[in-house]
Amino acid sequence: MAVPVIGIDFGNENCFIAAARSGGLEVLANDYSLRDTPSCVAFHGKSRLMGTGAKSQMITNLRNTFYSFKRLLGRPFEDPVVQEELKFITYNVQRSQTGGVAISGDLAGEQEIFTIEQVAAMLFTKLKEIACSALATKIADCVITVPTFATDAERRALLSAAKIAGLNVLRLLNESAAVALCYGLYKQELPAPEQPPRRVVFVDFGQSALQASLCHFNKGSLKMIGYAFDSQLGGRNFDSIIAEHLVGEFKTKYRIDAKSNKRAMLRLLTESEKLKKNMSANSTQLPLNIECFMDEKDVSGSMKRADFEEMCAPLFQRVEAVFRQLLESTGTNPKDIDEVEIVGGSTRIPAVKTLIQNVFEKQPCTTLNQDEAVCRGAALQAAMLRHHSKLENLQDPSGLDNG
Repeated sequence: MAVPVIGIDFGNENCFIAAARSGGLEVLANDYSLRDTPSCVAFHGKSRLMGTGAKSQMITNLRNTFYSFKRLLGRPFEDPVVQEELKFITYNVQRSQTGGVAISGDLAGEQEIFTIEQVAAMLFTKLKEIACSALATKIADCVITVPTFATDAERRALLSAAKIAGLNVLRLLNESAAVALCYGLYKQELPAPEQPPRRVVFVDFGQSALQASLCHFNKGSLKMIGYAFDSQLGGRNFDSIIAEHLVGEFKTKYRIDAKSNKRAMLRLLTESEKLKKNMSANSTQLPLNIECFMDEKDVSGSMKRADFEEMCAPLFQRVEAVFRQLLESTGTNPKDIDEVEIVGGSTRIPAVKTLIQNVFEKQPCTTLNQDEAVCRGAALQAAMLRHHSKLENLQDPSGLDNG
């Protein structure tokens, strides 16, 4: 029996792993029976924690918990992207001996320095363990996804991290291509090769970036027409705006400055994200309450969706700009688009859905699992490269070509 191959969606916030088996694509659960594994590494005493275990102790172990490091891979310390990322993290970051990014943490009582590649390798080691356990066999071959806008240096750094973890990367696959492959797998009624293609826009709006792509589908083929993106716009930017507003409220109401306390600020960002998600489902005034926030004070606030949308208007303008850039760069009339598919947690924001409808003149579709489409596409690509599964058994429209 052939050794399985896996697809890994390496996200800035969470990772997902999928494998082709039993005639389908299966998303693998971790040791907490969860399908999403936080992109998080921590040192606790003599132990290294990865994934869910690392994230669960983040608030009490701020300086030794490392997260949002995906965007630091393959970049010099002075890179503007790195400097922007420093706003979102609480651990110690410094220039490495080679001019890149390194982190320092307390491991077994000693201050240790690790490159970002080494930290990413720790996470990949955990993902490999999860796959080996779920599939009850050794795993090495994989496809890992990267953002459309990833630089050559970022891709090389990612490959280096995977190699340290003992993974053999068959291909780095653009996230937009992974989503398109996943769509093509489940859509059986595609036009024949000699007919005009189905024109589909994919909007992938995650925690740290927005990507939009236009693809043409015929039965047995997929053609990427173009991309547009904002690499510095994601769900966390909306969380930050909510948190900033509440910081001001708390200063006036409780005479405390949350920005002076990293732990308090991280808790506030976590609660702001929850509030944002609740506002996506409810347009009424919603409460936010945090016990023992600072100086043993309980704090409370509230917000409604209309206020949130007004505060975040500049961000929504950036979202719209990406959509219009895609149309302009591909020379596409909205009337010629057959479908708009959405993935990524931030596409759940009602104002984003409204923008999609206004710009592309189509209701957004949720044919695909918004959280798992990328890893499923990566697993399909891995199976195609290894010929591990017969593609007709995967209900693939005669072997999609993602190039």
